[in-house]
Parts: sequence; C-alpha cells; structure tokens
Amino acid sequence: MFTGIITGVGRIAAVRGLGSSLQHGKRLTIETPAGYLDDVGLGDSIALNGACMTVTAVDISQRRFDVDVSAESLDKTAGLTEPGPINLEKALRAHDRLGGHIVAGHVDGLGTVTRFAQVGESWELRVLAPRVLGKYLAYKGSITVNGVSLTVNSFADGPDGTEASINLIPHTVENTALGHLKAGSRVNLEVDLIARYVERMLTAEPQILKASA
Repeated sequence: MFTGIITGVGRIAAVRGLGSSLQHGKRLTIETPAGYLDDVGLGDSIALNGACMTVTAVDISQRRFDVDVSAESLDKTAGLTEPGPINLEKALRAHDRLGGHIVAGHVDGLGTVTRFAQVGESWELRVLAPRVLGKYLAYKGSITVNGVSLTVNSFADGPDGTEASINLIPHTVENTALGHLKAGSRVNLEVDLIARYVERMLTAEPQILKASA
C-alpha cells in the first residue's frame, strides 16, 4: 500500500528487454537521490509513477535499483518504457503518516493531459480520464496521477471521457516529476479505492450467508 506522497524523484537510466517478443517485459534501472536506498532491500515494493514494482537488484554505491516489468504492466501503464524522470514512493509502513490517501499502486487506466499551465502561483493540470473511470471522480475527491495523490477541483463528463481539473501548488511541481508534463502526455491514473468498494456494495446482488453446521 501507498499514500500518493512522493518520497523521491528518480530517473529511468536504462531499459533492457527481457526477451525478443512482445510477450516479454523490460528490466528498468532506476537512479535515485542520495540516501534513498539506505533502507531498501531485495523484494521491497516501490511505486514507479504510481505502479507498484518489486526491487530485484540494489546497488547502494551507485544509487540504483532494478525492477522487472511484465509485458502486461507495460501495456497498462505509461512512462516506463524510456529513460527520463519518474516519481518514486516506498511502500507504506504501519507507523507512517497517511498524508495523502490510500493508494494500492495498481493503475486503473491511462489519462491524457489536456492542459498544464501556470495560474497565479499555482498550476492547473487537466486530465482526460477514460469514460469507464469517470464515475469514480467526484468534487474534492482523490485521484492518483503518476503516483501523486491529488484533489479533483472540478470535472466535466463528455463523449470522450471525464476531464478533471486539478490544482498543483509550487511544492508539488518542484518535488515531483509532474512538472515535466505537457498537453498530450499520457499519465497513470488510480481512482479512489473506497469508491470502488462502494460501487461494488451498491451493485452486487445480496447474498445470504448460511451458518455452517
């Protein structure tokens, strides 16, 4: 589990194929800020742009770690196939503050940035979400964009999906990789986990549990 509070901005330094076919995934080598890997070991979970991955190799002296990304994950995410900046978040520990919201690290769909522009001291980020995810977006509700926990300021449903408007304060732009976005960028989206459970409870057929003998 994660919170959507980015703990470091890394960089994809290398992308290597794990095979020659489309059914093979990629091995990513991630460069990290100084000291980031001091408490990281093999098998730990780190979210890359909001997608939960498992650490398969660590080189603390070089400040690098590796993850293997399956073809399925590559097909369902954005920003993991070429070198460049990337948002990092270590998995939540039981005693950590829940500063954002509950994030699973499972990408629900890909959105498209329709506007990223400065407004006053802040920035407005507009993202067009697929129609299937539009029902989970609510005024002042939470959404994760490339791993960052954000608040929906407004939304508009349309034939191509739901466009959400989000305000980014300067701290967020400066301390995440969101500042590299532009109109047309593809982003990883994860909707609020609680909203999905509410939908299930409201739409599922009622079941009568029978006591075991």
